[in-house]
Amino acid sequence: MRHLLDTIPSDDALPASADVVVIGGGIAGASAAYWLARRGVSVALLEKGLVGAEQSSRNWGFCRKQGRDHGEIPLVRESVEMWAGMAEEIGADVGWVRSGVLFVSNDEAQLAQWERWAEYAGTQQVHSHVLGTAEVAALLPGSSQTWRGGLHTPSDGRAEPSKAVPAIAAAARRRGATIHQGCAARGIETEAGAVAMVVTEKGTIRTRTVLCAGGAWTTMFCRRHGIRLPQLSVRASVLETTAVPEVVGLNLSTPGFSCRRTLDGGYIVAMSGTGTFPITPDAFRYLGDFWPTLLARRAKLKLRLGPEFFTALFASGKWALDAASPFEAVRVLNPPPDLPLLEGGLARFKASFPAAESARIERSWGSMIETSPDAVPVIDAVPSLPGFFIATGFSGHGFGIGPAAGRLAADLLSGAPPIVDPTPFRYARMVDGSRLRPNAGL
Repeated sequence: MRHLLDTIPSDDALPASADVVVIGGGIAGASAAYWLARRGVSVALLEKGLVGAEQSSRNWGFCRKQGRDHGEIPLVRESVEMWAGMAEEIGADVGWVRSGVLFVSNDEAQLAQWERWAEYAGTQQVHSHVLGTAEVAALLPGSSQTWRGGLHTPSDGRAEPSKAVPAIAAAARRRGATIHQGCAARGIETEAGAVAMVVTEKGTIRTRTVLCAGGAWTTMFCRRHGIRLPQLSVRASVLETTAVPEVVGLNLSTPGFSCRRTLDGGYIVAMSGTGTFPITPDAFRYLGDFWPTLLARRAKLKLRLGPEFFTALFASGKWALDAASPFEAVRVLNPPPDLPLLEGGLARFKASFPAAESARIERSWGSMIETSPDAVPVIDAVPSLPGFFIATGFSGHGFGIGPAAGRLAADLLSGAPPIVDPTPFRYARMVDGSRLRPNAGL
């Protein structure tokens, strides 16, 4: 069975013009549209499928500062607080619970890394603590396992991906934005070298400003316009269990599984850091950019050479804007889940929490996570195409950071003071030879 997703209606007709066109109806795009509309900016949100239908509704639902890259901490700190006030801000329930997040391990090197991360995070007003065996046991009273230690952030939490993005997009409409689902953006027309118009399958919108927040599709869109954006996708798998007694209330990540409680009494279960890496032309195109990251994470990645290679190969060139684009050929990325991987994670979850022995797989799904070489997003203008901005490369943690990422994008597009220093998210680092290495405390 597929994952759950609330749906919202679309606006019937495209506007002739808009101050800003947002391409991509995931968490970053919907949040940017909301903040722009809230400021009185006319904005049209384009989504080739359904709002929130790809990674933004297929993730675990963690909203955490814990373990983030140093440069991301100020933005995700703002984002977690935005999640806490989201229901009041947009007038809709997004399933927010300040449950706390706990990582556990028996690896001394990992615990030492968490000590260093927590020390730095403390300088950024993030209060995380490295715990010993007894402290971890006190947080996991129903667990049959003993852990040497863990990293705990009580102020982190979770929200429901199936509800959040549609609710934010609906709130953007109430503020004046228009929402256009089943409407692929084919490309951009320029005048004097700058953005002048977005061409869609349903017509054109004149605009001087575009935000592309297309997730796994962003690199292809950028390449159509001569913009280099090193980004690769990894297939992830997630399951939701049937309802069981509550065995752990916080968001938990162990070496063998990760889990969090759902609103209907089940658990989301997945595997941290694991996935399938489809070999595509981009894998060769950006091999140099990603090589250090691939080496560091090769033990948890499965390589796959399949039909994705040829599909991407034939879609990698330029296409005419007056004909169907690759974005119309696949409305929603819906890869199959890795069931053996998930079944192993569920077995370890039940072994760790015997009271959950009755848990069965209610539904499972796959997703494609867009990743950047340093696992930090790009939220910035692209100098080679004036008026064109991107918000992408969230590397599997876009849901948690998404509200503030969208707010930052809206700030940059509208000329408002940025919510945080945008330097860590600059586009230039992707193309200027910067040393791109993940430094998160994972």
